Amino acid sequence: MNQSAARLAMGVFQRRLASSTYALLCSFERRILKLEKAIDDIQTGRITIEQLLRRQKAITEDDDILDSKTADEESTGDGREENEIAEEKLLQGVVAASLADLIAEKEQVEKLRSLAQYVYDLGHESKFDKLREVVTDPKFAGEKLIVFTEHRDTLDFLVRRLDGLGYTGQIAMIHGGMHYTERQEQVELFRKSCNEGGARFMICTDAAAEGINLQFCWIMINYDIPWNPARLEQRMGRIHRYGQKHDPVIILNLVAPATREGRVLKVLLDKLEKIRKQLRSDKVYDSIGRIFTDVSIKQYMEMAIIGDADEIAREIDGRLTKEQVKALAARERNLYGTGGDVKKELPRLREIIEQETFFRLLPGYVRRFVSSAAPLVGIEVDGDLGGVFTLRPARKGAVDPLWDMLESYPPHQRSRLSIVRPADRQSCIWMHPGEPVFERFREIVREHLGEDALRGACFVDPTATRPYIFHLARLTVVRKADPELQDLAKDDTLECRLVGVRQYDEADISLCPAEHLLLLWGGHGLPPEAQRLAVAASEYRDSARAYLAERVARRMAVERRSKMLEELPERETFVKRGFDFQEAELAAARAKLSRKAREGNKAAAQHLAEIKEQQRALSARRAKALAVLRREPELIVPGEVEFIAHALVVPSTEPDDIKRHQADIEKIAMDLVRAFEEAAGAEVKFVHTPELARAAGLPDHPGFDVLSIRPGNERRCIEVKGRANVGEIEVTDNEWARACNLRADYWLYVVYHCASPTPQMVRVQDPFEKLLVRPTKTQVVNTVREVGGVRIAHAQIMEVGEM
Repeated sequence: MNQSAARLAMGVFQRRLASSTYALLCSFERRILKLEKAIDDIQTGRITIEQLLRRQKAITEDDDILDSKTADEESTGDGREENEIAEEKLLQGVVAASLADLIAEKEQVEKLRSLAQYVYDLGHESKFDKLREVVTDPKFAGEKLIVFTEHRDTLDFLVRRLDGLGYTGQIAMIHGGMHYTERQEQVELFRKSCNEGGARFMICTDAAAEGINLQFCWIMINYDIPWNPARLEQRMGRIHRYGQKHDPVIILNLVAPATREGRVLKVLLDKLEKIRKQLRSDKVYDSIGRIFTDVSIKQYMEMAIIGDADEIAREIDGRLTKEQVKALAARERNLYGTGGDVKKELPRLREIIEQETFFRLLPGYVRRFVSSAAPLVGIEVDGDLGGVFTLRPARKGAVDPLWDMLESYPPHQRSRLSIVRPADRQSCIWMHPGEPVFERFREIVREHLGEDALRGACFVDPTATRPYIFHLARLTVVRKADPELQDLAKDDTLECRLVGVRQYDEADISLCPAEHLLLLWGGHGLPPEAQRLAVAASEYRDSARAYLAERVARRMAVERRSKMLEELPERETFVKRGFDFQEAELAAARAKLSRKAREGNKAAAQHLAEIKEQQRALSARRAKALAVLRREPELIVPGEVEFIAHALVVPSTEPDDIKRHQADIEKIAMDLVRAFEEAAGAEVKFVHTPELARAAGLPDHPGFDVLSIRPGNERRCIEVKGRANVGEIEVTDNEWARACNLRADYWLYVVYHCASPTPQMVRVQDPFEKLLVRPTKTQVVNTVREVGGVRIAHAQIMEVGEM
């Protein structure tokens, strides 16, 4: 007779009774099926009673997944959570010594099932009544609620009952039996505002909910309480951990204090809340699992059934103290540090994030790339690039290479693409760097046009005074392999950078921002003054390669190596702390398993042997990890220089181009803008040259000329256009892309009549939204060529601008 197996089966009923009557009813029905099968197997001679009892010995404590694993350790498969599969095994546990005992037990369980069915059919459950009070409480009107349960049967019960209260269409749910994409859809439904058709309630099991961001929800209801302290820690800590902005966060625990188990749980939860208030910290929720390392809450529950529940409650009250939580926090600070370095870095990181807005590739550059590149690879854009569009083949098979990536999305998204991040992520595919469809599209463009880019082409720089060659290259820093160390067995690219080079002759070479290409206009033919550069292009390319390898890539590698060596002591300390923590965890696990092994638990004895082996191997692993850290800086070298594109750039020969770039006209316009902004109390920075832009913490070509910070931290990114008289203005592709990216923060200030005593300034906020534009083209003999950028008519600006 295996008393342990029977006790585990009893634990299933005990836990499910505390969850919901419906969950208990389902378990009784499954238990009856197990007993019927065992009776039938014995009666038909498939097994003997002795064989049945031998099978019971295979059921161990580790089969109770809800007690032996945390929610994130639990696996899912075949549409079920691991704890559901384990319960099937636990419900096979019996204490019967004969066929007659099995039949008698079946009859008893059938009576219990009938009683549970009767209670369930009454439609009254005190826990659900309490939940309904919360749901209908006026102070929570319209607020989102998340409800946790350990059992999918209880989840199904809650969904049906809430549906019955009239909340159909307002309920999202996730459990481990769902596919990952289906879970994500349910999370998005819950994330969406209720006014936009989103769900008000999220009902979920612990195993499925691990990792969900709950910062948009501040009311959590525990419909049942996990008996595994680590699971309780995960659940109670979850809503506090994810950048929660609401204060207070409300956690409602539904327990029945009149029951034996309820008294124990109430003491535990009340004590946790008391310590939280004393410490003024939610850290207590991160300590439950460590404090109850030796004794499971489940064991307390079992003792409460057969012993004095009040005595058990007093023992828990004495075990969980404020001093224990403080001591545990101090120990972990010892191991992991205080996080002070991160705190000190936060202001600088926030500033970097602020400046990063100006460096982003999205969505203006992506829009330009897709609209320009698609026709060149036989693909048509059908729809609005500013909204939703689809890609169609202009020639047979052109879109075929995209289908593998498109089919990774649901069918309704495949013909709906967007360059701007959609509010509803499930409505369309957001094309951006790193997204599979965009990356495949980029590969197609590179395959078709990469050789053309390397062959080079002629461009016009209206600001240039003499011809030059522009090279665009990819530089890398590589950590070479060391076959002696497995973790370093392969080469690894540590850093990758796009750089530009401007080259006037073989020796006159200087770095130039990669985005300089965006400022150039399409050229036509090869002017005589540029022929010398064209003839010597191969030699110039080789000298540019040597310059990049020696002056740039080598410096990148040296800086990377120096930084690694500087951080080495700190990284070594962190690794040592990590191994110290592992050592402590293994020691605690060994003590726990040793106790179980002494009680005769064979599975614990096996795991104990594994723990001892891990302890023996820990020292070697520590030495190996430190060796990898120390060896890595020595292996850092510059990678090969990879050219991506070349351009032969010539000055403009058209009089209109030269006039447009006369410095005195632009200076008048810039000075007028500065005076206007300073009169409004703004801090004004000119950023129209690479040097000024860098000094302001911006990229060399930010896409605007003036950065103005007005009172109240209102930011204006101002592109200034000056005209001697009136007429249309030209906006470069780079400037128009920034206007698309920055939208309401981007302003176009046009100053007309700069050559007169009374200049006139017109201001347009968000020109990308308000202005109609047309591509810039020029007439050359009998052809029209597109030179990049857009033109905006004077009448357009006057119509929408502010004077």
